[in-house]
Amino acid sequence: MANSILQHPLFGLSLSVISYALANLLYQRWRFMHPLFSCTGFIILVLVCFRIPYEDFKRGADVLTLLLGPATVALGVPLYKYKELIRRNLARVLISVLAGSITGISASAAIVGLLGGSQAIILSMLPKSVSSAISIEIAARLGAIPELTAVLTTLTGLMGSMFGTRILSWFRIRDDISIGIAIGTAAHGIGTAKVFKDSEQQGGFAGLSMGICGIMTSILFIPIYMWLK
Repeated sequence: MANSILQHPLFGLSLSVISYALANLLYQRWRFMHPLFSCTGFIILVLVCFRIPYEDFKRGADVLTLLLGPATVALGVPLYKYKELIRRNLARVLISVLAGSITGISASAAIVGLLGGSQAIILSMLPKSVSSAISIEIAARLGAIPELTAVLTTLTGLMGSMFGTRILSWFRIRDDISIGIAIGTAAHGIGTAKVFKDSEQQGGFAGLSMGICGIMTSILFIPIYMWLK
């Protein structure tokens, strides 16, 4: 009976929804506890404590994954709403995203290399700043470890959403366009979702920057891929 419940798709779906609802309640009380961070931790805790196979949880969680497509398309709404503002600042966006993409790749390689990381870890780290669908594919093409890249990509988004705007404020960067470009470039979808809650304009520029960053990063990896081959 218990196994049939755990293997039912509603189990993973219900656990995800309940965990996120509880995480939001905690966030309202303690603002430093990011909902995605505490939600993920709670789900992991439940799976480990009750020895629930990940495959059983994934059956229901895949339903939510399916909804990521329509949710991503929804990012086009603020792009249309702020199209004139985006057109006036397009050069600024392109240059900033290009600089951020190059910095993200080179800084990752330098840090892991200085810490003595292997080539496989360095290659897995390089595409961490773009969305998981792109970063995992890049990692597979490079001969890296896609599973590690997926973890690093998620952690990058979480860290960016938790501390990104705070760090930018320390450098007196507070205008919506700059914040949106920075978070969208460095923290992909998770960071974009966070700044959407702060400002629709920030979310619009973050969504635009996230998409451009994915394209630019894929192009920047072409010479790296050719060099490795």
